[in-house]
Amino acid sequence: MAVMEVRHLSLSRGGSPVLHDVSLAIEKGEVFMMIGPSGSGKSSLLRCLNRLEEPPPGSVFLNGTDITTRPVTEVRCRVGMVFQQVAMFPGTVAENVAFGPAVRGETLPPERVRELLDMVTLSPDLAEKSARELSGGQAQRVAIARALANDPAVLLLDEPTSALDPIATHAVEETLLGLRERIGLTLVWVSHIVEQARRVGDRVLLLDGGRVVRVDRAEAMLDPEQGDERVLAFANGDESGMQARGRQTEEDDRGRAD
Repeated sequence: MAVMEVRHLSLSRGGSPVLHDVSLAIEKGEVFMMIGPSGSGKSSLLRCLNRLEEPPPGSVFLNGTDITTRPVTEVRCRVGMVFQQVAMFPGTVAENVAFGPAVRGETLPPERVRELLDMVTLSPDLAEKSARELSGGQAQRVAIARALANDPAVLLLDEPTSALDPIATHAVEETLLGLRERIGLTLVWVSHIVEQARRVGDRVLLLDGGRVVRVDRAEAMLDPEQGDERVLAFANGDESGMQARGRQTEEDDRGRAD
């Protein structure tokens, strides 16, 4: 059974359609990448997976359970999220890591804080440092540790490295892939960088205009010699070319159906 499943999800905002009949399944322990042009609905789809954007009932499932039937706080513990812009709360690194349990009235033991910092490849000695003194890459990894403190089954990542330099980007990528290997964490990762999707992804979803264009293994979609033409057009910054290829594919599909 897939750890997460989306079934015929459509979403409108202010009377305008955002997502159209999106269906997909995400397997346990995989790195599932979402790519597509700006405004394609990637972040909206991601936010539906933990009810930051409320999906219609019967459209998003975690381990076979409709997430709209469970308390929001429970869903967001099990499906954590790390954002593009990291917000560190006032206080120490340890206080930031322990934030989720503290909100629920629970105390995260100091040894667990240190263990979580070690898991995201940060020195446990940072625990008592002011969170405001961290570099961008360190802050992003503390944000990951903060999400892990809730013991999630799935971690949603909304362009988590877009504000980082190449060295910090590599460190965060390695941290996330290490977590997948170490604890079997499932990663659902929005990126606007095709090369990143090629580096870290197992499977890739191409979304355009709120519609699923294709879901496939990363190597099948992103290989420069044999990949999907619409993906390669997007990779080259040719969004109009991607859309034209998409229209031609739809016409070809209709022609075969006729």
